[in-house]
Amino acid sequence: MRIEEIRLHRIQMPLKSPFANRLTVVSDRELIIVEAFDSEGRTGLGECVAFSEPWYTEETVDTCWHVMERFLIPLALGQPLEHPREVSRRFAPIRRNHMAKAAIEGAVWDLYCRRRGLSLAEALGGTRRRIEAGVAVGAQLTMDRMLGAIEERVSEGYRRIKVKIKPGADLRVLERIRGAFPDLPLMADANSAYTLADLPKLKQLDDLNLLMIEQPLAADDIVDHAKVQAAIQTPVCLDESICSVDDARRAIELGSCRVINVKIGRVGGLWEAKRIHDLCRERGIDLWCGGMLEAGVSRAHNIALASLPHFNLPGDISASSRYWERDVTVPEVTVDRGMISVPREPGIGVELDRHRLDEVTVASRRYP
Repeated sequence: MRIEEIRLHRIQMPLKSPFANRLTVVSDRELIIVEAFDSEGRTGLGECVAFSEPWYTEETVDTCWHVMERFLIPLALGQPLEHPREVSRRFAPIRRNHMAKAAIEGAVWDLYCRRRGLSLAEALGGTRRRIEAGVAVGAQLTMDRMLGAIEERVSEGYRRIKVKIKPGADLRVLERIRGAFPDLPLMADANSAYTLADLPKLKQLDDLNLLMIEQPLAADDIVDHAKVQAAIQTPVCLDESICSVDDARRAIELGSCRVINVKIGRVGGLWEAKRIHDLCRERGIDLWCGGMLEAGVSRAHNIALASLPHFNLPGDISASSRYWERDVTVPEVTVDRGMISVPREPGIGVELDRHRLDEVTVASRRYP
């Protein structure tokens, strides 16, 4: 297989409602859709999930476009590939820039599967035909709005709810939610809002029967998280700290977490995500697939990944209509009684809605 042409489409879509955490508020989502073509005109789709500003990682839509255009696309074009796992080795001389790498690698995976007549889930080793859907509820202006938003998601069948917390909006918020929903599978995402000085407060989470607390300490830390996990019963989940299978191995060996959230963009692609899955299965670490306010291409990649056998907790994989009035892919992702069907068609199981893509595209370029 040779990649003969790559096209980038920078898109911008308004969210149905702003999504807030302690670091930012996202109202409009910029993304980059990647198309990879072989010599026979077959197409594979990828998506770059970096944000417009570097609040989640150091990458942004602008930096990813530059890195893909200047460094990664020249490495991807024209040279034969036997398997998509070779993409990560080819990109290895370029340090980090994981979201840029994952976008191109994802398109190569889709193209490879379409050529072989395999679904992406099948090619990765997925075993599930349906996956459980979880959802994140962003910070709200009032507690009543928060409870109302959770009630709406529960009524839609979502199997797990994630809420954002920070100092001053944590224990009281969680206590109100737990009081209203005593049996709800509930987790808290801190987005690195705490330090070791907050350990007495974090210990109080043990009374709330949470599934986990996600990334309570610094985004690049695994050492201090081990101290937190040793002191509390609530499982600690690592997100931003895990950018590779080696990061995951070190965190597990240190006892820094009992759960890992895998995001394809954050770890540099599907192959690295699969390696983290295999490690967590071997070490008995719970695992789930995180979300990045994606459009339909990346959402389809997430569904395929979450079909692997050790993704044993509901991920942040919700219906397209949760965020978008109209997605850029068809068919859109739907949730039925808390479950999402895993596509069985060759590739990722969705196609671009060209009319919608044209409506939301702000820049496009083809290479070479």
